[in-house]
Amino acid sequence: MSVLSHSVPSLDARVAALVAFYRRVQTERMVGVPILNPALSVEAVGFQWGEGVAGETAPEADPVAEGVLITPWFMSLVRLPARAQGHGHRVGRSFVRDFGSERFDFIGAHDPAVGYHETCALFSPMQDFAGMDQARETALESLKLVRPAAVPAAVSTTASPVTTVEPVPSRRAFFLARRPGAGAAP
Repeated sequence: MSVLSHSVPSLDARVAALVAFYRRVQTERMVGVPILNPALSVEAVGFQWGEGVAGETAPEADPVAEGVLITPWFMSLVRLPARAQGHGHRVGRSFVRDFGSERFDFIGAHDPAVGYHETCALFSPMQDFAGMDQARETALESLKLVRPAAVPAAVSTTASPVTTVEPVPSRRAFFLARRPGAGAAP
């Protein structure tokens, strides 16, 4: 059974609305702002459906579109609910959310054009990016870190080893490939 019902908008439509909104922000609100990198444009990278959070807007949560949004002024992980939602007094508030195999702090945002969504900053400002190819490659590599490829289950006839749970790294440590207790980076 699919995660999506027939009444949920398509992933492409929701992501296109997000991109259109941020392109309008760039041309209407950010003109002349010195932190804009003129070599970059607004682009959505690697969006796919993820699980929503039940209880926020409905007993059963709609899925959320998850991916990276690149703009000339920031690059962020984004969680965009399948349906446009009101702000629900969540704007500016921080929420710890699952994203792929990791957990990050996301900040609530809202605009009537796209509805409520959540962002987790990866980079800002974007002056260190030479162009869209580099920004896109960085976004894709970031997604690879949080969405590891599925590993097929191995069939074993021996007893399962005892597993220990590693502490969740901070966002900065995660993207710098440092794990808690691992000591200083080389």
